[in-house]
Formats: sequence, structure tokens, C-alpha cells
Amino acid sequence: MLPLTPPDADATPGGFGLYVHWPFCASKCPYCDFNSHVREGVDQARWRAAMLREMDHFAARVPAGRRLSSVFFGGGTPSLMPPETVAAVLERADHHWGIGDGVEVTLEANPTSSEAARFAGFRAAGVNRLSMGIQALNDADLKVLGRKHSAPEAMAAIAMAKGIFDRFSFDLIYARPGQTVAAWQDELSRALDMAVGHLSLYQLTIEEGTQFHTLQQRGDLVVPDEDLAGDLYEATQVLLNQAGMPAYEVSNHARPGQESRHNLVYWRYGDYVGIGPGAHGRLTLKGEKVATRTHRAPEIWLQRVEEGGTGAHADEVVTPDQRGREALMMGLRLAEGVSLARLTAEAGGVNPVDMAAVDRLSRHGLLTLDGDRLTATADGRQRLNGVLAALLE
Repeated sequence: MLPLTPPDADATPGGFGLYVHWPFCASKCPYCDFNSHVREGVDQARWRAAMLREMDHFAARVPAGRRLSSVFFGGGTPSLMPPETVAAVLERADHHWGIGDGVEVTLEANPTSSEAARFAGFRAAGVNRLSMGIQALNDADLKVLGRKHSAPEAMAAIAMAKGIFDRFSFDLIYARPGQTVAAWQDELSRALDMAVGHLSLYQLTIEEGTQFHTLQQRGDLVVPDEDLAGDLYEATQVLLNQAGMPAYEVSNHARPGQESRHNLVYWRYGDYVGIGPGAHGRLTLKGEKVATRTHRAPEIWLQRVEEGGTGAHADEVVTPDQRGREALMMGLRLAEGVSLARLTAEAGGVNPVDMAAVDRLSRHGLLTLDGDRLTATADGRQRLNGVLAALLE
């Protein structure tokens, strides 16, 4: 089992988090389909005020007494924010929900020299965990991926982060064009030499609307086929297990106690407030679970917050059937699995899982059912889309 949320955090199942979306990047990566935008200039004072105002809007809706489990600054590139803005957001969040000593505060960062120079400022502002987008450890692949940093800059940023943060993580992407298993194993070994407690290792996927999708459609971009991608995944599991950093989630590996507490809020189907352009949230209000989302376009979001206090669209009620399905889809990503009793409670008293499919998938080595706990095996997590389709059909 993974660690529970800190004792001073929210007692609601799954915990309670705050997600802050900073939508701006220095450039748009060709594989990225996130809500990120490039702007020549950003009025930092206006954006800081808007973030605080939208947080106030949601705080007025959240039942009294809820305590934060975690805060996550995501993007975009939050390390482009001034540390003063981070400090102001955390001060307001502490006012509304409390940020105790056990609360994890993560900020995503890029390892370019100009952003790394701010690491100490972010730590002073209250960030206690850094998550860096390294993506590759060689300059040729960094260029293909459209990254603005070099491999030496990445390694220097990792060394700097080690000296400032007790907890930090970095991301790598595999199944890159032309990548071999041997090259990936060598790169992973070097990553493990630098890592402390957490690594996020994502398979490159080609998403519609990205530059990579256009290049692939033209035949100008070729990524590893399914068999090679599977070999790269399996090589990843072997090396990380040997290093004592097993997968606790499909794409995330950690030493015991170093798991991302904020992401666990998502995967354990907790509640979270999402502020900033395009941010999503899930809140339990008066016995119902509601989905919140804000306008994606930064300028429209900013205008709506300044005029009305929030850039959020109307709430969408998550039906019991949807709650059961969402909790299953999130929970099976985790090595710890998910409780059938929890799924049944979310689904309004009806077990949302096809138990005949559980039996069939268990016989094929893709699932285990130990008492109340349903878990996808390592093979099952590698084929999770198919597993979920069988369970929910």
C-alpha cells in the first residue's frame, strides 16, 4: 500500500488538493496538446490578482473545515511565474484551507538556466517539491522534441534542485523516433544515477492537433511500433524495479514515501479545486460530485475573472454511474488498486464492475482480486485501456 495522506490533511476519501494552472510557455513543444500558450508579455500583477480572486470564488463554495492534502502548480510552465506570485497563491490557499507541515507543494519547472536560477526563490515561497520536464538526456533528441534546454543544462538543473529541495522528480519521454532499447537502458541508468526518489517516464503518444501529428500524417515522423514500444516499457520496469523505484502508477516510479501526493489525490478519486485557464476540478458539494472547468483561452479567462470573479463554466453533475467509472479508471492506474466497496459507494450502492470480466481477466493474468481490492497486474497496467474496456462494457 502507498502512504496515506498526511495526518493534518483532509480526511475525505482520496484527500483534497488545489491545482493552479499557469498557461504560458516560452515555446510550444511539438508533441504537446496541453492548454499552453506563447505570449510576448504577461502582466504579472493582473494574473496574480486573478488567480487569487478565482481561488476566493471556489473557497466560498467548498464546505468549511476541508484541509489541503497538496498543492500543484502545473502548466504550461509555472517556473516562468515570479516566486512572488507563487508565495501569494500559497498564502491565500493557507488562509482558506490551511497548508500544514505535511502538505506537499509541487511546482513544475523547465531546466533552462534562467528558470533554474529561480529555484531558491520558489523554495522560499513555500514550494517543497519540484517536478522538472527534462524529457531526454541527449541534445539530438531534445532538439527533436522541441525542447529549449541542452543536456548539460538539464544535468546542472538537477544538481541545483538536489541542493534546494528534499523532494524532486523529473520526466523523461521514451519511444522517441529512432530510439532503441539499448539506448534507452543507457539513458535510464544515467537518470537513475541522478534521481533521488521519483521519476515520471512517459511513452510518446501522438495527439491530434499537435505538430508531431501533422508530421506523422505526412510521413515525416516515424515512432517505434507497438512491439518496440512494449519492449521499451518492459525494459523500463526491469531497470526501475532493480533500482528500488518500482512503478506505483502506470508512468510514475518512486521509492517508498516519495510518491506524488497530489497525483494520488487524482488517482484515489479525491476532491480538488482547479484554478487558472482550462483547469478542471472535482468537488463533493451537498452529497453530489460536481465537475468544474474554466475557460481555456487565457485572455478570455482573465476577462471573466476580472468581471465576475471566476472563469469557470457551469458545473456539471457527475452521476453515480460516472463516479463509479471514473473511480475505477483512476484506481486501476495504481499498483495498489482500488476498493470495490469504494467503487460501489461512489456508484450509489451499485457495483459498477463487470465481475464476470474480472474473473476472465484474472485468469489471463491481467487483474487480481484480493478480498475487496481489485488490482491490475503489471501486464494489466501495460494494457489498461483494453482492461477497462472489458470491465465497463
